[in-house]
Amino acid sequence: MRERIIRAIAGVFILTSLVLGIWVSPHWFWMTGFVGVNLLQSSVTKWCLMDDILKKLNVEK
Repeated sequence: MRERIIRAIAGVFILTSLVLGIWVSPHWFWMTGFVGVNLLQSSVTKWCLMDDILKKLNVEK
């Protein structure tokens, strides 16, 4: 369950930053890059901050 939530949150962040980057300011593309770097870091280190946050919120695995 948490993995699906994490993927959904990452997808929303990426799509939101893409829309804002096109319509508001290209600086929003930095957010897209930040999310991508976090996803890559998570795959390498097997640690995800959002997973820790969801654990503290008692979201089931």
